[in-house]
Amino acid sequence: MTGFAELWSQGDAVTRAVAALLLLMSVGAWVVILWKSWMLQRTRRSLARALPAFWAASDLAAGRSALDSFDTEAVLQPLLDAATAETQTASLDGAVKRESRLTRRLRDALHAVLRRLQYGQVFLASIGSTAPFIGLFGTVWGIYHALVSISADGHLTIEKISGPVGEALVMTAAGLAVAIPAVLAYNIFGKQVSDCEAELEGFAHDLREMLDQDSDKP
Repeated sequence: MTGFAELWSQGDAVTRAVAALLLLMSVGAWVVILWKSWMLQRTRRSLARALPAFWAASDLAAGRSALDSFDTEAVLQPLLDAATAETQTASLDGAVKRESRLTRRLRDALHAVLRRLQYGQVFLASIGSTAPFIGLFGTVWGIYHALVSISADGHLTIEKISGPVGEALVMTAAGLAVAIPAVLAYNIFGKQVSDCEAELEGFAHDLREMLDQDSDKP
């Protein structure tokens, strides 16, 4: 922290802008990390409770009631709503086969839920990929600024160079400190979202099979 403080006090506008940008990126990344940790934990708990309750219900109405009680993150309800939605026969949607309409509605609902679960992933990936280079740019600029200041004195020695250069390297460390949590969180959340996606795809497939069988009954 001492090196960073000295770098801030001795740096110019570019150095301070880079430091401020890294700070904003770090705060933004941790906000997204904490929010997605909470959201995905609730989503996985909802899936674990709502799916068995739905399939244990006696009929579709009781299954909907079970989802209302246990699907707190509303990741399964949109699929059920899409599967049971009525189609206007006067529209183009009503001109295709019922099985095709059902598949398309389930696919669209599934994609909408997945977009919500994946929200923030691009932000974390962007921070993880750019923060090290921003920190490196801050280091290069800090070294350049330090060398210009030292050369202006007319006495260039190793002792005068080592201090400012070491302080400038703090920017590289700061960039890595911002990027590493974002990359780790991105990978962990990606695995969790994939697990949720598999559960949702299975639910959509089973819904389609159930409704197709109901439509074949006399």
